[in-house]
Amino acid sequence: MNAVAKMQKVLAILMIIIKSQSSGNYVYTEEPPVYHDQQQHHGGEHVEEIEENFVQMNHGPYFEPSVSKNVTALVEKTAYLNCKIKNLGNRTVSWIRHRDLHLLTINRSTYTSDQRFQSIHNPHSEDWILRISFPQHRDSGTYECQVSTTPPIGITMHLQVVEPITTIVGGPDLYINTGSTLNLTCVVRHSPEPPPHIFWTHDNVEINYDSPRGGVSVITEKGDVTTSYLLIQRARAPDSGKYTCSPSNANPRTVVVHVLNGEQPAAIQMGVKLSTKHPIYLVMLSVIMVIVSC
Repeated sequence: MNAVAKMQKVLAILMIIIKSQSSGNYVYTEEPPVYHDQQQHHGGEHVEEIEENFVQMNHGPYFEPSVSKNVTALVEKTAYLNCKIKNLGNRTVSWIRHRDLHLLTINRSTYTSDQRFQSIHNPHSEDWILRISFPQHRDSGTYECQVSTTPPIGITMHLQVVEPITTIVGGPDLYINTGSTLNLTCVVRHSPEPPPHIFWTHDNVEINYDSPRGGVSVITEKGDVTTSYLLIQRARAPDSGKYTCSPSNANPRTVVVHVLNGEQPAAIQMGVKLSTKHPIYLVMLSVIMVIVSC
Protein backbone atom coordinates (compact mmCIF):
# COMPACT_ATOMS: atom_id res chain seq x y z
CA MET A 1 0.00 0.00 0.00
CA ASN A 2 1.61 3.32 -1.10
CA ALA A 3 1.52 6.60 0.82
CA VAL A 4 -1.44 8.00 -1.15
CA ALA A 5 -3.53 4.91 -0.52
CA LYS A 6 -2.69 5.01 3.15
CA MET A 7 -3.71 8.65 3.43
CA GLN A 8 -7.01 7.82 1.72
CA LYS A 9 -7.53 5.06 4.27
CA VAL A 10 -6.95 7.50 7.15
CA LEU A 11 -9.43 9.98 5.66
CA ALA A 12 -11.99 7.20 5.23
CA ILE A 13 -11.66 6.22 8.87
CA LEU A 14 -12.00 9.86 9.88
CA MET A 15 -15.25 10.24 7.89
CA ILE A 16 -16.72 7.08 9.42
CA ILE A 17 -15.96 8.25 12.97
CA ILE A 18 -17.33 11.76 12.35
CA LYS A 19 -20.50 10.29 10.86
CA SER A 20 -20.99 7.77 13.68
CA GLN A 21 -20.37 10.36 16.40
CA SER A 22 -22.83 12.83 14.86
CA SER A 23 -25.53 10.15 14.70
CA GLY A 24 -24.92 9.04 18.30
CA ASN A 25 -24.22 5.46 17.24
CA TYR A 26 -20.55 5.25 18.10
CA VAL A 27 -19.89 1.73 19.35
CA TYR A 28 -16.99 0.76 21.60
CA THR A 29 -15.37 -2.62 21.21
CA GLU A 30 -13.22 -4.62 23.63
CA GLU A 31 -10.10 -4.62 21.43
CA PRO A 32 -8.58 -1.97 19.14
CA PRO A 33 -8.47 -2.64 15.41
CA VAL A 34 -5.31 -4.22 14.07
CA TYR A 35 -4.04 -3.66 10.55
CA HIS A 36 -1.94 -6.60 9.42
CA ASP A 37 -0.49 -4.79 6.43
CA GLN A 38 1.22 -2.11 8.52
CA GLN A 39 4.96 -1.66 8.25
CA GLN A 40 5.36 -4.12 5.41
CA HIS A 41 7.04 -1.56 3.17
CA HIS A 42 9.63 1.13 3.72
CA GLY A 43 7.41 3.81 2.18
CA GLY A 44 4.63 5.45 4.18
CA GLU A 45 5.92 4.75 7.71
CA HIS A 46 4.97 8.25 8.80
CA VAL A 47 1.41 7.80 7.51
CA GLU A 48 1.12 4.51 9.39
CA GLU A 49 2.23 6.17 12.62
CA ILE A 50 -0.34 8.96 12.16
CA GLU A 51 -3.03 6.36 11.46
CA GLU A 52 -2.16 4.29 14.56
CA ASN A 53 -2.07 7.33 16.87
CA PHE A 54 -5.33 8.63 15.45
CA VAL A 55 -7.14 5.33 16.08
CA GLN A 56 -5.80 5.09 19.65
CA MET A 57 -6.89 8.66 20.47
CA ASN A 58 -10.43 8.10 19.20
CA HIS A 59 -10.99 4.55 20.40
CA GLY A 60 -13.09 4.00 23.54
CA PRO A 61 -12.20 1.78 26.50
CA TYR A 62 -11.12 -1.78 25.81
CA PHE A 63 -9.76 -4.66 27.87
CA GLU A 64 -6.21 -5.94 27.70
CA PRO A 65 -6.71 -9.46 26.23
CA SER A 66 -3.51 -10.94 27.70
CA VAL A 67 -4.85 -10.91 31.28
CA SER A 68 -5.78 -14.37 32.57
CA LYS A 69 -9.50 -15.04 32.68
CA ASN A 70 -9.20 -18.21 34.80
CA VAL A 71 -7.92 -17.87 38.35
CA THR A 72 -7.37 -20.63 40.90
CA ALA A 73 -7.08 -19.75 44.58
CA LEU A 74 -6.63 -21.67 47.82
CA VAL A 75 -9.24 -21.71 50.56
CA GLU A 76 -8.51 -18.94 53.10
CA LYS A 77 -5.71 -17.52 50.88
CA THR A 78 -6.42 -14.09 49.33
CA ALA A 79 -7.59 -14.26 45.70
CA TYR A 80 -7.04 -11.55 43.06
CA LEU A 81 -8.96 -10.98 39.82
CA ASN A 82 -7.20 -8.46 37.58
CA CYS A 83 -9.01 -6.37 34.98
CA LYS A 84 -6.73 -4.24 32.79
CA ILE A 85 -8.52 -1.43 30.96
CA LYS A 86 -7.07 0.92 28.36
CA ASN A 87 -8.46 4.32 27.37
CA LEU A 88 -10.81 4.35 30.38
CA GLY A 89 -11.15 8.11 30.57
CA ASN A 90 -13.61 9.29 33.24
CA ARG A 91 -15.80 6.18 33.13
CA THR A 92 -16.48 4.02 36.17
CA VAL A 93 -15.46 0.40 36.71
CA SER A 94 -17.69 -2.11 38.49
CA TRP A 95 -17.26 -5.71 39.63
CA ILE A 96 -20.35 -7.94 39.47
CA ARG A 97 -20.84 -11.50 40.73
CA HIS A 98 -22.80 -13.50 38.15
CA ARG A 99 -24.18 -16.10 40.56
CA ASP A 100 -26.67 -13.64 42.02
CA LEU A 101 -25.96 -10.56 39.82
CA HIS A 102 -24.70 -8.85 42.95
CA LEU A 103 -22.90 -5.52 42.55
CA LEU A 104 -19.69 -5.85 44.56
CA THR A 105 -17.73 -2.66 43.87
CA ILE A 106 -17.87 0.59 41.91
CA ASN A 107 -14.49 2.15 41.31
CA ARG A 108 -12.75 1.77 44.69
CA SER A 109 -15.93 1.64 46.81
CA THR A 110 -17.45 -1.61 48.09
CA TYR A 111 -21.20 -1.99 47.53
CA THR A 112 -21.78 -5.22 49.43
CA SER A 113 -22.07 -6.00 53.11
CA ASP A 114 -19.43 -8.69 52.61
CA GLN A 115 -16.30 -6.69 53.32
CA ARG A 116 -14.07 -9.50 52.05
CA PHE A 117 -14.53 -7.93 48.60
CA GLN A 118 -12.43 -4.87 47.80
CA SER A 119 -11.46 -3.03 44.63
CA ILE A 120 -7.79 -2.06 44.33
CA HIS A 121 -6.61 0.54 41.84
CA ASN A 122 -3.47 2.64 41.51
CA PRO A 123 -4.35 5.94 39.75
CA HIS A 124 -1.21 5.61 37.64
CA SER A 125 -2.06 2.11 36.37
CA GLU A 126 -4.64 0.48 34.12
CA ASP A 127 -5.28 -2.37 36.56
CA TRP A 128 -8.56 -2.72 38.44
CA ILE A 129 -8.21 -5.62 40.86
CA LEU A 130 -10.95 -7.38 42.79
CA ARG A 131 -9.46 -8.71 46.02
CA ILE A 132 -11.29 -11.48 47.86
CA SER A 133 -10.02 -12.11 51.37
CA PHE A 134 -10.39 -15.53 52.99
CA PRO A 135 -12.12 -17.09 49.94
CA GLN A 136 -14.33 -20.14 50.42
CA HIS A 137 -15.59 -22.81 48.03
CA ARG A 138 -18.85 -20.87 47.66
CA ASP A 139 -16.91 -17.94 46.14
CA SER A 140 -16.10 -20.04 43.08
CA GLY A 141 -17.84 -18.87 39.92
CA THR A 142 -17.95 -16.13 37.29
CA TYR A 143 -17.23 -12.47 37.96
CA GLU A 144 -17.55 -9.57 35.54
CA CYS A 145 -15.48 -6.40 35.26
CA GLN A 146 -17.75 -3.79 33.68
CA VAL A 147 -17.11 -0.31 32.25
CA SER A 148 -19.84 2.35 32.15
CA THR A 149 -19.84 2.99 28.43
CA THR A 150 -23.08 3.26 26.43
CA PRO A 151 -23.88 0.44 26.14
CA PRO A 152 -21.72 -0.97 28.97
CA ILE A 153 -18.89 -3.34 28.08
CA GLY A 154 -17.59 -6.10 30.31
CA ILE A 155 -15.21 -9.00 30.56
CA THR A 156 -15.88 -12.15 32.56
CA MET A 157 -13.43 -14.10 34.69
CA HIS A 158 -13.81 -17.46 36.37
CA LEU A 159 -12.58 -18.08 39.90
CA GLN A 160 -12.06 -21.58 41.28
CA VAL A 161 -11.42 -21.88 45.00
CA VAL A 162 -9.82 -25.21 45.85
CA GLU A 163 -8.53 -26.95 48.94
CA PRO A 164 -5.59 -29.28 48.41
CA ILE A 165 -6.18 -32.83 49.61
CA THR A 166 -3.42 -34.79 51.32
CA THR A 167 -3.58 -38.58 51.67
CA ILE A 168 -1.18 -41.27 52.84
CA VAL A 169 -1.64 -44.58 51.04
CA GLY A 170 -2.52 -47.36 53.49
CA GLY A 171 -3.72 -45.13 56.32
CA PRO A 172 -4.78 -44.74 59.00
CA ASP A 173 -2.84 -47.84 60.20
CA LEU A 174 -0.07 -49.77 58.50
CA TYR A 175 1.45 -53.06 59.66
CA ILE A 176 4.83 -54.46 58.58
CA ASN A 177 7.24 -57.14 59.78
CA THR A 178 10.51 -56.40 61.53
CA GLY A 179 13.30 -56.12 58.97
CA SER A 180 11.00 -55.08 56.12
CA THR A 181 11.28 -51.85 54.17
CA LEU A 182 8.71 -49.30 55.23
CA ASN A 183 7.32 -47.29 52.32
CA LEU A 184 5.04 -44.38 53.22
CA THR A 185 3.47 -42.66 50.20
CA CYS A 186 2.02 -39.15 50.63
CA VAL A 187 -0.10 -37.77 47.77
CA VAL A 188 -1.13 -34.10 47.37
CA ARG A 189 -3.97 -33.34 44.92
CA HIS A 190 -5.89 -30.21 43.83
CA SER A 191 -3.07 -27.81 44.57
CA PRO A 192 -2.72 -24.76 42.24
CA GLU A 193 1.02 -25.36 42.33
CA PRO A 194 3.23 -28.12 43.73
CA PRO A 195 4.01 -27.64 47.42
CA PRO A 196 7.45 -26.02 47.78
CA HIS A 197 8.25 -28.30 50.71
CA ILE A 198 6.92 -31.51 52.23
CA PHE A 199 7.96 -32.30 55.80
CA TRP A 200 7.84 -35.74 57.41
CA THR A 201 7.70 -36.20 61.18
CA HIS A 202 7.86 -39.27 63.42
CA ASP A 203 5.98 -38.86 66.70
CA ASN A 204 5.95 -35.07 66.12
CA VAL A 205 9.73 -34.88 65.57
CA GLU A 206 11.02 -33.93 62.12
CA ILE A 207 12.81 -36.86 60.53
CA ASN A 208 16.57 -36.53 60.14
CA TYR A 209 17.64 -38.24 56.94
CA ASP A 210 21.30 -38.12 58.00
CA SER A 211 20.81 -39.72 61.40
CA PRO A 212 23.19 -42.46 62.59
CA ARG A 213 20.37 -44.98 62.12
CA GLY A 214 20.83 -44.82 58.35
CA GLY A 215 18.57 -46.30 55.71
CA VAL A 216 16.09 -43.39 55.82
CA SER A 217 15.41 -41.36 52.68
CA VAL A 218 12.67 -39.40 50.93
CA ILE A 219 11.93 -39.00 47.22
CA THR A 220 9.44 -36.37 46.01
CA GLU A 221 7.88 -36.15 42.54
CA LYS A 222 6.23 -32.77 41.87
CA GLY A 223 3.50 -32.11 39.31
CA ASP A 224 -0.27 -31.69 39.04
CA VAL A 225 -0.30 -34.48 41.61
CA THR A 226 2.69 -34.39 43.97
CA THR A 227 3.89 -37.60 45.60
CA SER A 228 6.43 -37.95 48.40
CA TYR A 229 7.88 -41.37 49.31
CA LEU A 230 9.40 -41.94 52.76
CA LEU A 231 11.55 -45.08 52.80
CA ILE A 232 12.87 -46.71 55.94
CA GLN A 233 14.99 -49.83 55.48
CA ARG A 234 15.18 -52.68 57.96
CA ALA A 235 12.26 -51.49 60.06
CA ARG A 236 12.37 -52.32 63.75
CA ALA A 237 10.27 -51.73 66.84
CA PRO A 238 11.47 -48.13 67.53
CA ASP A 239 10.26 -47.22 64.02
CA SER A 240 6.68 -47.80 65.12
CA GLY A 241 4.59 -44.73 65.84
CA LYS A 242 2.82 -41.81 64.23
CA TYR A 243 4.15 -40.52 60.90
CA THR A 244 2.87 -37.20 59.55
CA CYS A 245 3.23 -35.79 56.03
CA SER A 246 2.96 -31.97 56.05
CA PRO A 247 2.93 -30.18 52.66
CA SER A 248 3.70 -26.47 52.97
CA ASN A 249 0.49 -25.49 51.13
CA ALA A 250 -1.93 -28.23 52.22
CA ASN A 251 -3.30 -29.90 55.30
CA PRO A 252 -1.13 -32.57 57.00
CA ARG A 253 -2.04 -36.26 57.06
CA THR A 254 -1.02 -38.90 59.60
CA VAL A 255 -0.60 -42.68 59.57
CA VAL A 256 0.22 -44.98 62.48
CA VAL A 257 2.87 -47.61 61.73
CA HIS A 258 3.07 -50.91 63.63
CA VAL A 259 6.33 -52.85 63.30
CA LEU A 260 5.52 -56.42 64.36
CA ASN A 261 7.70 -58.91 66.18
CA GLY A 262 6.56 -62.43 65.39
CA GLU A 263 3.82 -63.70 63.16
CA GLN A 264 0.41 -62.07 63.17
CA PRO A 265 -1.05 -63.22 59.83
CA ALA A 266 -4.13 -60.99 59.72
CA ALA A 267 -2.24 -57.79 60.50
CA ILE A 268 0.68 -58.68 58.22
CA GLN A 269 -1.64 -59.49 55.32
CA MET A 270 -3.33 -56.13 55.83
CA GLY A 271 0.04 -54.41 55.76
CA VAL A 272 1.08 -56.25 52.58
CA LYS A 273 -2.16 -55.36 50.86
CA LEU A 274 -1.97 -51.69 51.78
CA SER A 275 1.70 -51.20 51.07
CA THR A 276 1.65 -52.66 47.54
CA LYS A 277 -0.83 -50.35 45.88
CA HIS A 278 2.13 -48.92 43.95
CA PRO A 279 4.24 -52.07 43.37
CA ILE A 280 6.28 -50.63 40.52
CA TYR A 281 7.31 -47.59 42.54
CA LEU A 282 8.07 -49.79 45.55
CA VAL A 283 10.39 -52.04 43.52
CA MET A 284 12.13 -49.06 41.89
CA LEU A 285 12.61 -47.25 45.18
CA SER A 286 13.84 -50.39 46.92
CA VAL A 287 16.47 -50.89 44.19
CA ILE A 288 17.55 -47.26 44.58
CA MET A 289 17.88 -47.71 48.32
CA VAL A 290 20.03 -50.84 47.89
CA ILE A 291 22.32 -49.02 45.43
CA VAL A 292 22.66 -46.00 47.74
CA SER A 293 23.42 -48.14 50.77
CA CYS A 294 26.18 -50.09 48.96
